Amino acid sequence: MRFADRADAGRRLAERLTHLVGRDVVVLGLPRGGVPVAAEVAATLHAPLDVLVVRKLGLPWQPELAMGAVAGVAGSLEEVRNEQVIRQAGVGDDALDEVRAREIAELRRRELAYRGDRPAVDVRGRTVVVVDDGLATGSTMRAAVAALRSQSPAAVVVAVPVGSPDTVARLAKEVDELVCVTAPRGFAAVGQVYADFRPTSDDEVRAALSGATD
Repeated sequence: MRFADRADAGRRLAERLTHLVGRDVVVLGLPRGGVPVAAEVAATLHAPLDVLVVRKLGLPWQPELAMGAVAGVAGSLEEVRNEQVIRQAGVGDDALDEVRAREIAELRRRELAYRGDRPAVDVRGRTVVVVDDGLATGSTMRAAVAALRSQSPAAVVVAVPVGSPDTVARLAKEVDELVCVTAPRGFAAVGQVYADFRPTSDDEVRAALSGATD
């Protein structure tokens, strides 16, 4: 299965979520790439759209390898750690603290850049659909889910166009519902199913949020 771009992926994903129409739903996109996908889902569900900023905690000498992630929602900050990676890489407390501080600062900067003075959408007692453009290791999504749980939503639904089969199976056990359009056996990277997987800009994130249902 191939998607033309993130908007196309969002529309295809939204087709799998129409059973949520009529519920008290909030759609949260993980920036940057998850927001244009989430915008299509929010439009179909006639639901408000917001961002849930998550930052990967990468190894100091190999930033693309996640040793955890941090996520912020409604002023709350939650952290998920990959203890196996931390242990095997021999990451000390000082190094971890330095990476965490840097990523939290960037998380707060992005929240301000995307949302400005507008308060975060209240998720208490509502069905929250968390959307990204795909699931690879799942570290960032797990941090997002942990942050949401602290805000007492009625249910947490993870929705993605594509994901690693192993990650999808593991994460499905941690949420109320997981919807994934395709989980190819030969999964190598999220971008493999997109014809256009150019990076999403901050301006595109802001435009999607400003054009969403209030």
